[in-house]
Amino acid sequence: MLQLKKSKKLIMNKAELISKLADDAGITKTQANTALDSFVEAVTKTLKGGGKVTLVGFGTFSVSKRAARNGRNPQTGAVIKIKAKKVAKFKAGKELSAKM
Repeated sequence: MLQLKKSKKLIMNKAELISKLADDAGITKTQANTALDSFVEAVTKTLKGGGKVTLVGFGTFSVSKRAARNGRNPQTGAVIKIKAKKVAKFKAGKELSAKM
């Protein structure tokens, strides 16, 4: 895992996650990659359809609507309009929150 010097936070990328999954499950990295890609695809498809994905003890993936609003161009300071959009949201479950 990578470690940032300033904040000392650990960052895990996709390759490191796949390696960890493969080691823990006793499967190949290719199989772990396929499983992770399938999970991401299933969550994405469900969210696009307006649904939620709940993993008890871990958390809930859902879609949230962001209203249109005014923002500022950081270079010029000019006011710009930001369109309304849907964004993916994750809310940690009770067990995951307790472990933090």
